[in-house]
Amino acid sequence: MPGEMTTNLAAGHLRLELSPSIGGAICRFEWVDPGSSRPILRQCHSPLEKVLDAASFPLVPYVNRIRGGRFTFGEREIRLAPNMAGDPSPLHGQGWLNPWAVENSTERRAVLTYSHDAGEWPWAYSARQEFALDEHGFDLTLICRNLDAEPMPCGLGQHPYFPCGPQTRLDTRVTHAWTVDEKVLPVDKIPADGRYDLKDRLVCGQGLDNGFGGWGGEARMSDPDWPYDVRLSSPETRFFQLYSPAQGGIFVAEPVSHANAALNAPAGEWRDLGIRVLEPGAEMSLAMRLDVIPK
Repeated sequence: MPGEMTTNLAAGHLRLELSPSIGGAICRFEWVDPGSSRPILRQCHSPLEKVLDAASFPLVPYVNRIRGGRFTFGEREIRLAPNMAGDPSPLHGQGWLNPWAVENSTERRAVLTYSHDAGEWPWAYSARQEFALDEHGFDLTLICRNLDAEPMPCGLGQHPYFPCGPQTRLDTRVTHAWTVDEKVLPVDKIPADGRYDLKDRLVCGQGLDNGFGGWGGEARMSDPDWPYDVRLSSPETRFFQLYSPAQGGIFVAEPVSHANAALNAPAGEWRDLGIRVLEPGAEMSLAMRLDVIPK
């Protein structure tokens, strides 16, 4: 049955549970004391059955949306079908919707792999997630290698969900934001002021689903009811996506290598928007760390 096979890591008070068969996802990251546990990433069903119920999942080989599932690369027009019910624009690539294999695992480390054959996404590639847990948090590196005979556009990200309440705060630095239309596609690039200022602000129930640029590579989450703060860092990453649904309960803070719908921009803008073009055999990576800092 999907969701039954998990890989478990432990270090000190921290437990990290992976669900390779469900999109290479994290299904649990928690703080454990004798007789109790507290979810650091959102609490998920166990066993995990759907990737959208996960605590986090990988984004590869692109992040967020491709407008209408169409973009041009050189002389080719690429067409992709929707991959989430109710959304006409495919999002997040293929990795999150397919099973991954466990290459190896120990008490504190695990490596998951995924291979994609050329098809609707017309390039073959491999992806790899390397997890390393310690007493203070975990490191996660996502790597994508172009296995095709032709160059391939590429982008990477992670999609961690955090629990939140009325006093949960996010503190991070960004320089600009993109407003979005009713299909959550970017419209205007504006300064990250007012509603889009992410410096030490309440983050729960904000009705935001926006991309940000000029990210400083670190975000800190806190709540007076938490016995710790959480620090997300990805020092080489310059784009950030925040999803904070109006109904509250959770928010998503994504380190991403490129802007939403960047593949729809003219190719001359791809570099500034974070899109990489991988030559045959080349690879790119995105490193993320989550630190749990006791108060």
